[in-house]
Amino acid sequence: MDTESPDGALVACVCQGDLDALGVLYERYKSLVHRTALAITGDPDVADDILQEVFLRLYRYADTVDQTVDLGPWLYRVTTRLTYTWIRRMQCWAGRFQEILDRWALVPGIRSGPERAVEQSEQWRVLLAAIDALPTVQRVVVVLHYLENLSTQEIAEILEAPEGTVKSRLYYARAKLREAMLSQGYGPTIEIAYEFT
Repeated sequence: MDTESPDGALVACVCQGDLDALGVLYERYKSLVHRTALAITGDPDVADDILQEVFLRLYRYADTVDQTVDLGPWLYRVTTRLTYTWIRRMQCWAGRFQEILDRWALVPGIRSGPERAVEQSEQWRVLLAAIDALPTVQRVVVVLHYLENLSTQEIAEILEAPEGTVKSRLYYARAKLREAMLSQGYGPTIEIAYEFT
């Protein structure tokens, strides 16, 4: 017999119109949804809109959610569908993904020193331009795999695609990213490129 997931009881309450239960789920998952939407669209305002729309859909369609599994995969699936729709509608990716990841790259961290910061920032720019140039289907799997740390199996479930397709998209995306880094004089051993090799 299937058992209810930790989210299942809350989803069941949402099915009954319980806004407090929806609020608990929102607090639990808002960062996941917003971060994913932001990484894919590169636009904070759009990510905010997608966040609201995802939880409106959860409220409307809670009765279709499997209460025996965690809610995360369902939320990823809805988030990626909404971002695909946004990308198709806007037809203007042009640098937005790069802008948000540029801001992430400016967060102090791995190594200090002004020379290292400049070098790392330039490496990020090259990598982000390469990510920005990827086809949308490859860009999405790169975001979900490397920025959200999801397995290929989890991504396949979210995108409702065969795992082999996800692996293929990652393979070709990595090859393009590696080629872009090498063409700019960055070897595959540099810290940032290494994450994508």
